[in-house]
Amino acid sequence: MWNCACRCHRFAFHSTVVQWVIESTSKDGLRRSVIKEPDIPRDEEIRLKTLRALNILDTSPEERFDRLTRIAQRLFNVPIAVVSLVDENRQWFKSCIGLSVTETSRDISFCGHAILDDEIFTIADTSKDERFANNPLVVNEPHIGFYAGCPLRFTDGTRLGTLCIMDTHPKYLSNDDIETLKDLASTVERELAAINLATLDDLTKIHNRRGFMMLSQHSLNLCMRQQTPATLVFIDLNKFKQINDMFGHAEGDDVLRTFANLVSKECRESDIFARLGGDEFVVLFANTTLSAAKDMIIRLQQSLNEHKQKANSKYNISFSYGMVGFDPDKHKTIEALLEDGDSQMYEHKNTTKQ
Repeated sequence: MWNCACRCHRFAFHSTVVQWVIESTSKDGLRRSVIKEPDIPRDEEIRLKTLRALNILDTSPEERFDRLTRIAQRLFNVPIAVVSLVDENRQWFKSCIGLSVTETSRDISFCGHAILDDEIFTIADTSKDERFANNPLVVNEPHIGFYAGCPLRFTDGTRLGTLCIMDTHPKYLSNDDIETLKDLASTVERELAAINLATLDDLTKIHNRRGFMMLSQHSLNLCMRQQTPATLVFIDLNKFKQINDMFGHAEGDDVLRTFANLVSKECRESDIFARLGGDEFVVLFANTTLSAAKDMIIRLQQSLNEHKQKANSKYNISFSYGMVGFDPDKHKTIEALLEDGDSQMYEHKNTTKQ
């Protein structure tokens, strides 16, 4: 282990997103690229879906991750330590010590190679590795001479990114060093899992109130910038207490799970669906008009009728709802939009005498 004082350099790029094309002149006079781009993992579709469902990309720095990169920097006496998450076309840094950028292109990334296997990916001397010798991150700032990245596996086994360390000079990891880096990466993995659990409802596995409030405000801000519509649907299950009283709480839990699954099937990836608590649910439909949201409600009611017939259930799963179109002048916050949706839901429930 490298125990001496850490060299705390910070390298700067000319822009926050680095994109390069490196070419070399061969004997026939033609210029050809010499960078080995990372292969695409076999589970790429699932991996990206998992990464985006975590809703961590482009979020603010957090001390729990910065603390781990500082520890890695000190332990290994390197100028750069990063928690990197590999998106479709970029690697984005949740925590970055020693670099001034927040992301780089995936096609020149070291971490894109590291997520292809469960073992630590190490390049002891980049100048002697034909895959990286002419990489712009090697020949230009930050002049990476050494790289080691431990894949970060999520609870479903997908590799979302790495905890990686870098230096401007060649280095070699001992077996103890490798185990230490793995231990630190395991801590990062636990923090990622904790983020997921903190924003998910334990019973239905959809977003909870905290997750909804975090994500929906960001979605509304995006709708305002792009001047696109959004619609909120506030949902309350009818006579849910009676189901609990007559058939037991286990049956009530099954109703909540069933309802959540049926609504989820009607939602797009861009929609935010959550259980606010008890028998209250909410959906924020991005880039959706009131008319389109109403169509979803009709499909949901049809799905509930089909479910009752298939399950031969002794009770109906029905709901009341309030539907509100997002008005930037009126709804400055997601709380204001929720309040309007809640009011309309109760009006609908009283009108239909549910």
